[in-house]
Amino acid sequence: MTFSIVGRSADGAALGVAVASKFLGVGAAVPAALADVGAVATQSYANLAYRPQGLALLSSGVTAEFTVKALIAGDDGPVGHRQVGVVGAGGDGATFTGDDCHPWAGGTAGDGYAIQGNMLAGAAVVADMETAWLGSSAEPRLASRLVAALRAGDEAGGDRRGRQSAALLVVAKGLGYGGTSDVLVDLRVDDHPDPVGELERLLTMHTLYFERPEPSTLLPLSGELGTEVSRRLTELGHVDVDLDKALASWAGVENLEMRLVPGAIDPLVLAHLRKA
Repeated sequence: MTFSIVGRSADGAALGVAVASKFLGVGAAVPAALADVGAVATQSYANLAYRPQGLALLSSGVTAEFTVKALIAGDDGPVGHRQVGVVGAGGDGATFTGDDCHPWAGGTAGDGYAIQGNMLAGAAVVADMETAWLGSSAEPRLASRLVAALRAGDEAGGDRRGRQSAALLVVAKGLGYGGTSDVLVDLRVDDHPDPVGELERLLTMHTLYFERPEPSTLLPLSGELGTEVSRRLTELGHVDVDLDKALASWAGVENLEMRLVPGAIDPLVLAHLRKA
């Protein structure tokens, strides 16, 4: 009824889950992740206890493979209908598909990832997700890699019953909002005719509002650019002799405070200001 990917970033700093399904609010049931520990996806007659249990096992230092085996061994429910994917802070991911899962059902795993799905259009869903994941190794943002893999699965037919919801959860130590959280991305599309497409749109917005700017792209807030920025801020009612303070005043209203750097301006913030 669901297809998902659990993955770890190439540098090992981030861990996450992306999932889509013909199921209302799949993000409330399938994904779980803990910074520097691992990520879990539980689906197909999902046993939600797998989430805290899996993360607890990973935090004790055991492998993803051992974690999956322990979860299945300790489950007194319909194990034949279960499906789970796990990735830890290091090593290979692991996946399990019960013999009684609705076809097509299966999964694959490798270094830093596990992909699984049930009631799918066919084996190509998982295969294409793996191809997309492996082909995006140069992309530093784990969220983008996970969603790209999810998109590949969706285009291969995804859940054979149709589309309804999707979700994305990514964690990284201290990289959440304001540096006070480990939740880097937590987006859910609970009921939508094109949930993966909507998830992609939300991730684009999230990138603008919550990611820190790339230092190499910053523009000095001086000279002609400084004059332009000051003029535009004044026209919008944000006036201060200190240009950084005027920019911060406007950026706070626009929810762009994560992209502020004293003495400079992020090109994305500048583009947003020019549109305003």
